[in-house]
Amino acid sequence: MTTKTLIIGGGIGGLAVALAFSRAGAPVELFERSPEFTEVGAGIQLGPNVVKVLHDWGLQEALAGVAAFPDRLQVRSAMSGHELGVLRLGAATLERYGSPYATIHRADLHHLLLTALKDESVQLTVNSSVERFVQQDTGVTLFTADGHEAQGDVLVGADGLWSQVRQQLLNDGAPRATGHLAYRAMVPQSSLPARLQSHQITVWLGPQLHVVQYPVRGGEWLNVVAIVHGRTEGDMAHWDHSANPAKLRSAMTATCAPLQDLIQAIESWRLWALSIRPPMRGAHEQAQGRVALLGDAAHPMLPYLAQGAGMAIEDAHCLARAVGTRGLDVPTALAQYAASRWQRNARVQAGAIRNGKIFHATGLVSWGRDAAMKLLGERLLDNPWLYRSQP
Repeated sequence: MTTKTLIIGGGIGGLAVALAFSRAGAPVELFERSPEFTEVGAGIQLGPNVVKVLHDWGLQEALAGVAAFPDRLQVRSAMSGHELGVLRLGAATLERYGSPYATIHRADLHHLLLTALKDESVQLTVNSSVERFVQQDTGVTLFTADGHEAQGDVLVGADGLWSQVRQQLLNDGAPRATGHLAYRAMVPQSSLPARLQSHQITVWLGPQLHVVQYPVRGGEWLNVVAIVHGRTEGDMAHWDHSANPAKLRSAMTATCAPLQDLIQAIESWRLWALSIRPPMRGAHEQAQGRVALLGDAAHPMLPYLAQGAGMAIEDAHCLARAVGTRGLDVPTALAQYAASRWQRNARVQAGAIRNGKIFHATGLVSWGRDAAMKLLGERLLDNPWLYRSQP
């Protein structure tokens, strides 16, 4: 492939698409506005649909060195502590879908992709804020804030939830606040009492709240995310900062003792206000002409289906494959990419929104949820439509 590809954004989606294109032989130039390539945040989950793509890129050994591979997912009541359902992972997921289920720190996945890129002929430019782009019949040109210009055949906007590329392409305004606040923490398992250490995924469900915990970094660290309802103020684009643990503990006062013990044992939290866009309405929202959107720039995901990074990685795989298809010009290839992705992405977006309502249900709805999980168990918790589909 000789298509010159310009990528805006150096997060997981941007690095993934850079790797996919470079492995196909395309020249790639990536622009990141931060002064260095870093990834903050906490843990993320990678379903077998995503792990398969990473394995196909030759990253199996690197992933195994930094991820954890839990044997099961357990759902518990945040109020009583009782088990509501269990989904077998580990060998069962490998047998069902051909790839394992992984949990990993965002920074470790980011570093894994960046390390792989250093073996490729990719031009990585940091501290470079892209202001605008211009499409021509024969290419696309981007312009940075410091006066730099770059020409290419394809422009990929992988610049996240607050994407500047999206605003120029679609002009559809800012994301909206959900009223959900995510408290995130990472702690060494060795710093916790033995009764609080865990090597499985545990999801605690309660009225207007839920908590997810799982191992990362080979099981040596525990990632914990607690999501509650609350008001947000100020600049939503930068609503990620240190949190007051007392506020989270106050929100958890009615929950069961084991969950309160876990929250009490963690001193340092980051607070992140969740924002969202409606599910995609058509292929035109994912690509136009020589410009394509990818990951959160196209379809930001709430974390309730654990597929935000996964859909970005699937996008990257499909975009490189479409552009590399012999006989297709760039606009046709991007249209094909968008047509192949938008409905799946919209379904995952809608599924995450629905799960958020189910997780945080109150009253009779929560009673029905709990009863259904106890009755159906694995049949309700598994997602074969998501994990079996190959991008």
